[in-house]
Amino acid sequence: MTTTSAPTSPVLTAARRWAILVICASSLFLVGLDTTIVNVALPRIGHGLAVGTRALEWVVDAYTIVFASLLITSGALADRFGRRRIFQLGLVGFGLASVACAAAPSVGALIAARAAQGVAASMLSPVALAIVVNATPDPRERARAIGVWASVFGLSMAAGPVAGGALLAGFDWRSVFWINVPLVTAAVVLVAKFVPESRGGHARRLDPAGQVLLAGLLALVVGLLIEAPALGGTSPIILGGYAGIAAISLAFAWVELRRPAPLIELRLFRRPPFAAAVLGAVAVFVALSVTVLFTTFSLQEGRGWTPLAAGTAVLPLAVGATVCAPLSGILTGRLGPRVPLVLAGVFIAAGGGVLWAALTLSTITAVLLAAYLLLGIGVGFANAPITNTAVSGLPPERAGVAGGITSTARQVGSAVGIAIAGGLVAGARSEAFTRAIYPGWLVAACGLSLLLVAVASRPRDASPSS
Repeated sequence: MTTTSAPTSPVLTAARRWAILVICASSLFLVGLDTTIVNVALPRIGHGLAVGTRALEWVVDAYTIVFASLLITSGALADRFGRRRIFQLGLVGFGLASVACAAAPSVGALIAARAAQGVAASMLSPVALAIVVNATPDPRERARAIGVWASVFGLSMAAGPVAGGALLAGFDWRSVFWINVPLVTAAVVLVAKFVPESRGGHARRLDPAGQVLLAGLLALVVGLLIEAPALGGTSPIILGGYAGIAAISLAFAWVELRRPAPLIELRLFRRPPFAAAVLGAVAVFVALSVTVLFTTFSLQEGRGWTPLAAGTAVLPLAVGATVCAPLSGILTGRLGPRVPLVLAGVFIAAGGGVLWAALTLSTITAVLLAAYLLLGIGVGFANAPITNTAVSGLPPERAGVAGGITSTARQVGSAVGIAIAGGLVAGARSEAFTRAIYPGWLVAACGLSLLLVAVASRPRDASPSS
């Protein structure tokens, strides 16, 4: 592994360290905001560009697929060439891509611009977290900083739908992209002023072959989920896609198992706790993205709610996630991952079960809000123990790789959930359809799968395996 000497870090005051945290956490907020704000705007985008649900799925998933596939590579580039440099490049790229989205004359141009946003977003969240960790060497202060960092995700979930609904109340759908420009501009100025440069002591080697294969594999899997409902599961194109998935998967495994520094360290999957944690991360974000996208369409298109009302309806989900995330961290630290994983699984399954059993176009709003709150509580309890389970028993240098893989798994879950939900809501207009296809059973199954992760997780006092 190539070694890169890190420059001597300046001594940072407490105020400077927390300023760095606020600036870097804003990037996570920006990435989360952009996802949720666009979800609320999808019906308006469809009407404005005269496209259907399948094209709108690509508007969301073009961003998510690229973001997921590049997370690990962007972190490696930052360690090698400088975290602040890559972070600034990501901010500028995100701003320019947002302008391209806002000015897109067609859905094809919008999808391409969203993919460019995904490239830039991959340079923001993981790199910014590395900057925060480097700036806070004290373990206790670092733990508090990471707790604040985790809570920002919930805040972005709350702000995105409401901000999107407010913008759409006064402007057209392009405003949800224009709003990024002043936020990015302010962030670029603040990063230049307050954030010092840093590099990884051991820069990971790049894996271009693995990177290309991973991106191709994710695009093909999600593409089949999006296109199969229209083309038919036995059409030649879909069958060819299945063959392509098998071929790329084998090629990816062959490449990664032979590299000294692979993009995805497949040998980690031999550890049941790690494999279960990755599947759990996928499951949580499938449940979350399915619910959010279906809510967007069912409330606006089915019930005739305004974008602002539909966005506000998601607030209980965001509040539950924001409040319970730090509590989950405390429980994980004191009791190990099993208790919060069980809580996460029970609450997510309960939320999906309520919606599955009760959802019709006439379901009272209180039932919807209660179901979203249950799901949000489950999501809040899930993230900390999943990460803990993934890295349990690993040395620090491998724990970082494991954390990167679980972050990628979360984005893969988001992309898969959007594709599944989009296929289910395509053409949905009637109450009968809404009741019949709402994937509450899928959300409940995702929650119950976390109980399996809890079984695989290591108790707090267990000795790590080699």
